[in-house]
Amino acid sequence: MMPSTFPPDSVGLVSPQVAHFAEPLALDCGRSLADYQLVYETYGTLNSASSNAVLICHALSGDHHVAGYYQESGSDKPGWWDNCIGPGKPLDTRHFFVVCCNNLGGCKGSTGPTSINPDTRKPYGPDFPIVTVKDWVHSQARLADRLGIRQWAAVIGGSLGGMQAMQWAITFPERLRHALVIAAAPRLSAQNIAFNEVARQAILTDPDFHHGHYYEFGVVPRRGLMIARMLGHITYLSDEGMRTKFGREMREGTPNFHFNFDSEFQVESYLRHQGRAFVDRFDANTYLLITKTLDYFDPAADFAEDLSAAFAQTQARFLVVSFTTDWRFAPARSREIVRALVRAGRETSYAEVPSEHGHDTFLMPIPLYHDILRGYLARIAQETGDAA
Repeated sequence: MMPSTFPPDSVGLVSPQVAHFAEPLALDCGRSLADYQLVYETYGTLNSASSNAVLICHALSGDHHVAGYYQESGSDKPGWWDNCIGPGKPLDTRHFFVVCCNNLGGCKGSTGPTSINPDTRKPYGPDFPIVTVKDWVHSQARLADRLGIRQWAAVIGGSLGGMQAMQWAITFPERLRHALVIAAAPRLSAQNIAFNEVARQAILTDPDFHHGHYYEFGVVPRRGLMIARMLGHITYLSDEGMRTKFGREMREGTPNFHFNFDSEFQVESYLRHQGRAFVDRFDANTYLLITKTLDYFDPAADFAEDLSAAFAQTQARFLVVSFTTDWRFAPARSREIVRALVRAGRETSYAEVPSEHGHDTFLMPIPLYHDILRGYLARIAQETGDAA
């Protein structure tokens, strides 16, 4: 059930909004979308100078619901970064106007594989074009125009969201003053691409996948999507965190020695639960699409493989944050970004935060992490004239 009262630092009840765009959007893949929509949410108030707007960019399985609660019965779970956004929180909505949209290709209301293809009157499915981080940034820029925002005070993102923050600074250097890049990488390693490929193969080989047209058969490739999520979830955690949370604990205390391979260890039960829950809230075609978006991200490729040259045209100041036990996007990858920024002459701050929670730390209310964000964002609020 939705809470009857909200904490004083909550943004409270929120409602998604829809922006329709009739102007064609040319995509990196060579195709275009004749028209499309973006679902988004906002928190706080845009000031008279439109100088206090902050864009939050979501990661692979995220969406526009980043803070607050919905009215519907059963909506007791707040947005995915609610611990960080609200009055008095690090991203203080008394000072900032916060925007987050579900990216193109998503499955939470923005145009994507589950949307109706106007040419066939059926869901796009696998016919939806592959989109890139640059495509997302261009669509987000159009949303900013619609909202009357010519320049963001900051663009913030973790993981794939951090890649969007970097791309914003490169593609639209004059349209943001700060980029906060959290638990990200300048491009995927071969190992990360391999993880994505195994996850995709789990979906593609599911008998219910039907070459991506499963909507027409009234089925979902549940098993494949569940395995993909289980694999991904392992990489978001750390060995230390999993050992602390689960150890080698068995659900019933002793092995059953049965050849049915039911979940005996606590960690097995946890992963299966995570996989089943994900199937109920996410689309398999969207998962395939966005893992490819991750694979293709490589801003240095447009600058003769020189990341510092890519950053040389940026104007934003940067905060880069990594976490000690994040092995999916390890601190060394963040330091690659920092070195390229320094070589490019950009003003850059870097913090490496101790944590046992792995990649998922960027979503958690770790005190030192929040202190870093709070201090940096407070200085941005002072710049906009919206500080207390």
